[in-house]
Amino acid sequence: MPDASPETDVRLQKNINPAENMPMPYPSRRSLLKLSGATLALGSVGMPAFAAPITELVIAYNVNLPSWDPTVGPSAVNPTIQAIYQSVFDQFILQKPDLSFVPGLLTEWGWNADKTKIHMTVRSGVVWHDGSPFGPEDVVWSLERAADPKTGNPIQFTWKNIGNFTIDGNRITADVLQFDPTIFKWMSFLTGYVMPKAYYEKVGAAGFEAKPIGTGPYMVEHFERNSYVRLKANPHYWGGEPQFEAVTIKFVPDSASRVAQIESGNAHVTLEIPFEEYDRLKGKPNLHGYAHPITDIGMIFLNNDSVMKDGNVRQAVCHAVDKKLIIDRLLSGYGVPIDTLEAPGYAAYDPSIKVPFDPKLAIEKLAASGYSTKNPVKFKIETTKGYKPKDYEMVQAIVGMWRKVGIEAEIEVYEIAKHYELRAAHKLAPAAFYDWGNAIGDPTTSVGFAMFGPSPHSSWKTEDVDARIGPLWSEKDEAKRIAGWKAVDRYIAEQCDVLPILQYVQPILADKRVNVVPHGSGALLPALMTRA
Repeated sequence: MPDASPETDVRLQKNINPAENMPMPYPSRRSLLKLSGATLALGSVGMPAFAAPITELVIAYNVNLPSWDPTVGPSAVNPTIQAIYQSVFDQFILQKPDLSFVPGLLTEWGWNADKTKIHMTVRSGVVWHDGSPFGPEDVVWSLERAADPKTGNPIQFTWKNIGNFTIDGNRITADVLQFDPTIFKWMSFLTGYVMPKAYYEKVGAAGFEAKPIGTGPYMVEHFERNSYVRLKANPHYWGGEPQFEAVTIKFVPDSASRVAQIESGNAHVTLEIPFEEYDRLKGKPNLHGYAHPITDIGMIFLNNDSVMKDGNVRQAVCHAVDKKLIIDRLLSGYGVPIDTLEAPGYAAYDPSIKVPFDPKLAIEKLAASGYSTKNPVKFKIETTKGYKPKDYEMVQAIVGMWRKVGIEAEIEVYEIAKHYELRAAHKLAPAAFYDWGNAIGDPTTSVGFAMFGPSPHSSWKTEDVDARIGPLWSEKDEAKRIAGWKAVDRYIAEQCDVLPILQYVQPILADKRVNVVPHGSGALLPALMTRA
């Protein structure tokens, strides 16, 4: 893979193995935050006179922040919001930019020999943002709270698999109530945050929302809902104080507005802009760009409570879409076509599973169910607009491809928060575009949650798929587990129960006075940003 410099252009990577098309390892957050004064001084040598040092870093972000509790409600499973949460709160286990796992608030973790118990060691010397000490009681309380269905954790069905905690000094042990091979991976993923027991019990949910505290690298100074959040560096952060003392994150859902923010200098960093704008702006004297594959995938949920019950319709929906053309024409070649809900780099990715672009086959399948261009099958497709680069335009292109074979789809635009609301109620349209994040790259957190009927995150709920997925949740033999998920992927692809489109490449633009470390999860972390 080419050197991961700011000017790396992923289009140069097209001849490499897609399985290797993941971000290169970068320094850990801890090591970056502990840059020496000498290193920083060297970095400023030769700085143009007009380029004054940035005192307050401004980021134009692509989503709003609905809630400050990173462990409950729909926003807790929004991958894009995690960068904000990770700036304020620490996770049990950290994940480096290359997606490897490193100590966070836990310094050590594991199972006993027969995997009936787990053990964890808690980091010493950490304090909450209000100055109170952090300890193992916070870890246990956070895990028990996450497992309690009354608290509204969207991943409660994972956290409930461990319990009966015992604290001995800084060491915690617990029983495995039901084996889950991904439990420690989840401790660095969605809802895997440690919350302040004493503070939360004192102020309650409303008080925490008004004044959230964590142990992370930044503290919340001011929050203006639907507008911005201003953060200030945590001088007592256990991983080292961040380089930028103040960070303002503006909530700018419209991609054109984010382009205007970075081009005008009203923001120093932005992300998820159209790639033609990325290509235009990255060469400007005051800007540089980063474009790396991340673990997010673009996909279209299909809802089995609709015309999608007809397998011929689903086959046509999938075979009529030319994914490579969409990537080349709309994303300037930035992206990797996929045919399952596993992206290159995921543990169960199998490049041999293909759902080819075949409009002739799509026409034949529709004809078998009595549909044609003169008598098209009709349904609604929901999509975001500006949440990801060219999301709406991609759906427009897909609808155009469908029309050629005998499918008439009406586009309805919704905000990402509405998607979560509809998905949780199992009321998505027959087709619904979504950006699925899976930073831990495990098949349970992609195919499992998206396709298993009992999962609240699934739009497809059928007995045949559930029967194949069910036994894999507790499979202790890792090789057998991954092979099982690959078999599930193949079955779902053959049935066309979902429409995967692409693995995303994330475009980031930054002022040349700022160095950004892209994260494989897509999290844009201000704590990893340094002065150039």
